[in-house]
Amino acid sequence: RHRDSVTNLVGFSPCAAGLRHDIGRLADHDINVLLEGESGTGKELIARIIHQSSRRRAGPFVGVNCAAIHESLLESELFGHKSGAFTGAREATVGFLRAANGGTILLDEVGDMSEPLQSKLLRVLEERVVIPVGGTEGEPIDVRVIAATNKDLARAVHEGTFRRDLYYRLNVVRIHVEPLRRRKEDIPALVEY
Repeated sequence: RHRDSVTNLVGFSPCAAGLRHDIGRLADHDINVLLEGESGTGKELIARIIHQSSRRRAGPFVGVNCAAIHESLLESELFGHKSGAFTGAREATVGFLRAANGGTILLDEVGDMSEPLQSKLLRVLEERVVIPVGGTEGEPIDVRVIAATNKDLARAVHEGTFRRDLYYRLNVVRIHVEPLRRRKEDIPALVEY
């Protein structure tokens, strides 16, 4: 069985080797990463491996599926909220970004995020400060952002549905994750694993 002990990435294909190389390059660099690929290609697994290979491995890894959380709740879930910020907000919450402080946050399906939330996320990435919903004071954060999408974000930028400035903030390093049908030589190793 072939299993890379550093990255836990199974496979012999040039695609798997390329992913291992890219992950190795990122290990010592604390930069944002954009993972692109079809649904089901293992983008979350790759994000976890990047985190585990980085200097942030002792910190938390927080995965957030932006498409699975209703838009009206996503802001509160990401940035947290103060008690009484909205109907039903009985207690303050820290939010996913502050929960990932010192570690890595995966923003899965980031291409589904609304434009107002894209603007707020951009500000967090620029200032490294989170203002909870209903709050006025910013709280500093130290978090690495890995964004994942099954959409062509470059096209979304061109079409005006995704902010260009946010795209460039997230796309410091871009990794395309190929589907298994394009790396069939990995199937035996995956089956054995």
